[in-house]
Amino acid sequence: MSMRVAIVTESFLPSLNGVTNSVLRVVDTLKEAGHEVIIIAPTAPTKRYLGFKVVRTLALPFMQFQVGLPPLALQATLEEFKPDVIHVASPFFLGGQAIAIANKLGIPTVAIYQTDIAGYLQRYGMQFAKPVVDRFVASIHGPATMNLAPTPESAAYLLKLGVQRVGVWGRGVDLELFHPRNKDEAATAAFRALHAQGKKNLIGFVGRLAPEKQVHRMLELADLPDTALVIVGDGPERRKLEALFAGKPVSFTGALRGQDLSHAYAALDAFVHYGTEETFGQTIQEAQASGIPVVAPAVGGPRFLITDGENGRLIEPENKTGFIDAVTEILSAPRLAARMGEAGRRSVLKKSWKANNENLLKTYRAAAAFTGTELESSPELV
Repeated sequence: MSMRVAIVTESFLPSLNGVTNSVLRVVDTLKEAGHEVIIIAPTAPTKRYLGFKVVRTLALPFMQFQVGLPPLALQATLEEFKPDVIHVASPFFLGGQAIAIANKLGIPTVAIYQTDIAGYLQRYGMQFAKPVVDRFVASIHGPATMNLAPTPESAAYLLKLGVQRVGVWGRGVDLELFHPRNKDEAATAAFRALHAQGKKNLIGFVGRLAPEKQVHRMLELADLPDTALVIVGDGPERRKLEALFAGKPVSFTGALRGQDLSHAYAALDAFVHYGTEETFGQTIQEAQASGIPVVAPAVGGPRFLITDGENGRLIEPENKTGFIDAVTEILSAPRLAARMGEAGRRSVLKKSWKANNENLLKTYRAAAAFTGTELESSPELV
């Protein structure tokens, strides 16, 4: 049975980040399954995506993000579209208003918790505002029919705030695009030859270049013997990082997508992520799908993706030599690296976007059937 789904998202194209990526994959799934969709977002390069109408709202910059402002016509837009359910991605001002309007109109909502706002505030020296932020997050997610968090840890955070009807919905990964066979492709060899700069080893990072990703810490890896670094992505920190790494065997590619991105992963000997504020860690899954060993901090989302010593290494953030020791170990032991890469691939084989989004569609239907006292068959309900 087809559904009409309104997607209200705080981030959309041309912005490239975890929220945008998951929204795009959800829209792909809905299109393939024959559902009707409308997208409401603060940015959009065109008025349609995959044939679906895109409604662009006003936006203002906040902590290096474009925050959507609820348009006066938001209620009228929803009333005209008549959705069976509203998918609210990483709700803030725009998403919070959409949930309020949905409750007024009697439309069920599924709110996706995805951004650790409190963690960002702490990074910007505003931890004193955490109690206010916690109340704000609770005020947004509390009224939603169903809330989905990417990990049990983030689900527990919502429950602690008093939010009810919380489930766990992770993120899928494109198992065909990101695949170990890409290591043997000519484009991968060309990427490696260009960015390895004559060095034996190539390690890298993929993601948004923003303070919370802590890419600057990769400087400690820049002097490893016979090793070059490649940083894939763009963002507000790029110029600062380029200046920091000047004179080192480090190259910046800018943002890559599709096959170009898959070849970048496949060219690496190890993928390294220093960020300690990841609610999930989508690029970690993409590296794992590519058969690349991963080194990441033992906090947040990575702890639910990596089994230390099996498909990568988890490093305690306070361990000052942990990352360089782990990377050195991987680079010096090809058999260990191959074993970790193979284990990483196995760990994501059941996480295709199709399989992942089947759970989301079940949640849509459960939300639509919600009576106010019980929620039917939600995925991994906490």
